[in-house]
Amino acid sequence: MPKSNLKSQIESLLLASGKPISLKEMARIIGQNMVDIQKEINSLTQEYRERGLRIIKQGESYFMVTARENAETVAKFLNEELRYELSPAALEVLAIVVYKQPITRAEIEDIRGADSSKSLRTLMMRGLICETGRKEAPGRPILYGTTVKMMAYLGIENEKQLPRLEELQSA
Repeated sequence: MPKSNLKSQIESLLLASGKPISLKEMARIIGQNMVDIQKEINSLTQEYRERGLRIIKQGESYFMVTARENAETVAKFLNEELRYELSPAALEVLAIVVYKQPITRAEIEDIRGADSSKSLRTLMMRGLICETGRKEAPGRPILYGTTVKMMAYLGIENEKQLPRLEELQSA
C-alpha cells in the first residue's frame, strides 16, 4: 500500500473514531503492520504541529483533537464553553484527580476537606474522569482517573506537559 494512502487511512480512522484507538486496532482494520502505522502517526503528529489538529497519545491509543490555541474559536462554534461551566469545586477535584490518580472519593475528600460527590458526578458526566478500577481496601472503593477528553479539555497531548506538582506547590 502506498505510504500516502496509509497516512490518509490513519488520519480518517483518528478523525472518525471519536474515541482513542489503539495501534493494534488500527493495524487490524487497515491490514498493515504496527511499525508502519507508528511511523505514519509520528509523521502526522509532526505535520499537525503547524495546523489546527493534534494527535494525542494515551497509553497505546491515539486520539485526534483540535489545537489548544484554537479553543476559543471552537467553543464559539460549538456554543459550549465547558471550561467556564465547571464550578471551582469541580476544577479543584479535577486537579486532585489529575495529580493523584488513581484516587478514591474518600481520598479526594480528605485532601479537600469537603464532600466531592457532586463534583465527581459532574466530571464523570462530562467525560473528564472515569472509573479506573477498585481499590484493594475494605468496601472496595472506586478509583478515579483522567480521560483523553480531559487532556483535550486542558489542551495537552500527554501528561508530561502538565506542570510538576512540586512546581505548583512552590509557586
